[in-house]
Amino acid sequence: MSAYKIIDHEYDVVVLGAGGSGLRAAVGLSEAGLKTACISKVFPTRSHTSAAQGGISAALGNMGEDDWRWHMYDTVKGSDWLGDQDAIEYLCKEAPRAVVELERYGVPFSRTDDGKIYQRPFGGMTKNYGNGTAQRTCAAADRTGHAILHTLYGQALKQNTEFFVEYFALDLIMKNGECKGLIAWNLNDGTIHRFRSHMTIIATGGYGKVYYSATSAHTCTGDGNAMVLRAGLPLQDMEFVQFHPTGIYGVGCLITEGVRGEGGFLVNGKGERFMERYAPNTKDLASRDVVSRSMEMEINEGRGVGKNKDHINLHLDHLDKKVIDERLPGISEAAKTFANVDVNKEPIPVVPTVHYNMGGIPTNYKAEVLTLNGSEKTVPGLMAIGEAACVSVHGANRLGSNSLIDLVVFGRAAAKRAAEIVKPGTPHEEVSSLETDKCLDRFDKIRNSNGSTKTSDLRIEMQKTMQSKCAVFRTEKTLKEGVEQIRKPYDGIADISVKDKSLLFNTDLVETLEFDNLIRQALTTMDSAYSRKESRGAHAREDFNKRDDKNFMKHTLAWQKDNQVEIKYRDVHSRTLTNDVQYFPPKERVY
Repeated sequence: MSAYKIIDHEYDVVVLGAGGSGLRAAVGLSEAGLKTACISKVFPTRSHTSAAQGGISAALGNMGEDDWRWHMYDTVKGSDWLGDQDAIEYLCKEAPRAVVELERYGVPFSRTDDGKIYQRPFGGMTKNYGNGTAQRTCAAADRTGHAILHTLYGQALKQNTEFFVEYFALDLIMKNGECKGLIAWNLNDGTIHRFRSHMTIIATGGYGKVYYSATSAHTCTGDGNAMVLRAGLPLQDMEFVQFHPTGIYGVGCLITEGVRGEGGFLVNGKGERFMERYAPNTKDLASRDVVSRSMEMEINEGRGVGKNKDHINLHLDHLDKKVIDERLPGISEAAKTFANVDVNKEPIPVVPTVHYNMGGIPTNYKAEVLTLNGSEKTVPGLMAIGEAACVSVHGANRLGSNSLIDLVVFGRAAAKRAAEIVKPGTPHEEVSSLETDKCLDRFDKIRNSNGSTKTSDLRIEMQKTMQSKCAVFRTEKTLKEGVEQIRKPYDGIADISVKDKSLLFNTDLVETLEFDNLIRQALTTMDSAYSRKESRGAHAREDFNKRDDKNFMKHTLAWQKDNQVEIKYRDVHSRTLTNDVQYFPPKERVY
């Protein structure tokens, strides 16, 4: 491996990823006096958090009575009882403090007439334990993620966080089961960098691009998840993939749930407001899994919109133009750009689209990664936060606006825990060059691949297989076919072709490395879905249409090696941190 120039760095903590969770962790770490590096494959303000539109949830009570216990109830129920209640309690209790902290950092939230943070209703958010709609989602118009991301980046710069921008992370450095840092490739000059740290925090986001149609950016390839798999650690609950009800038809661009929170509604090809049939109380503000399945049923039963009856209409044209201009300006612009629709005069064509991964790297509520080898011991030196992690506060289905609060609450928790563990300036242990060589062997092999198959061909085969065999509705037949078919693009790596052998901004090589990351997660997702013989949250099986709490109220664990996946399970945490509250599932739910 002497052909690669290796540059060494030493830090107290390395944060991998510069989205909302990574930046919030970096700010907290730097404030605590820890020497912190933040590594990102894109410029921080291009991270996918900028695409989050609708808002961030917290029981502030600015628009009516609210309570963190009601928020917790909604989150446990929304998770379809698969969420860990200790983590959910932590999230909901800490949420108001985290939002006020963002406000003091400078996030330009929309305001009420009396100057308080504006809050809008969102799907699944209720008051009095399901008896009424709560206005809990704090918003900065419909660009909340963008506002948070830019504010946190400014705070990180203020606190002297060191950024390594356009660096592609390759693998973790492990020693005797402990994480000692990571290896990254500098896309600008082709050098290889070895970052040694006492704590490595993975904040690489989701892996939405494993599917053909997704609201995710092309950069959402779950790089940190794949690094964990290659380190011999498991991923958790990968079968739970959320389809957002309203992606623009034919494009996938997200139309925020905030549209329905402001009074927008869905209509089928017969002009019916069909959500009244499926969720008579919450209607268009039911949880995302319910709305997505309802839309799919309307389409499958021939009541869709258009020539092919394959989508649904979302109406905003009844709303006051002033409301749209003030609270939904980005949506108005996106509808015009991607659907050629004037939202003041005509509906937006929408269809359920892959949006969020509930599964990821298993952690506790302190953000420490779990080994799960028969216990819940932590992996020394390794943390995960944000969509890359599975805490699990979202369980089988995430409620809208709970993602941004997840980022900042657990980004803050990671910084707090790391500051307790890591003493600034502690010397680093020597690490064998074998770990570096192992990583660079894989990198070199992929870089010098001279097969006959294009990366793009394997990627589209993977995406089409996931889209058709592991979508909104699943069956034994489709999943079994998917388990077999998803192995084909994985095995195709042996014949992959990388034409560009250079090391400077080699997008051919970057996309091949990203595909290697994606396909590993595709395997674990498909096998995890096939193994779960029930319906729960976003995992809806037509052949097992009831939730099975006796056999499957537990988290799925998936280890991947070559084209094989090993499945095990762990118990859901029904206990809470303080025993203030605890929620139990109703007897049965039919999907």
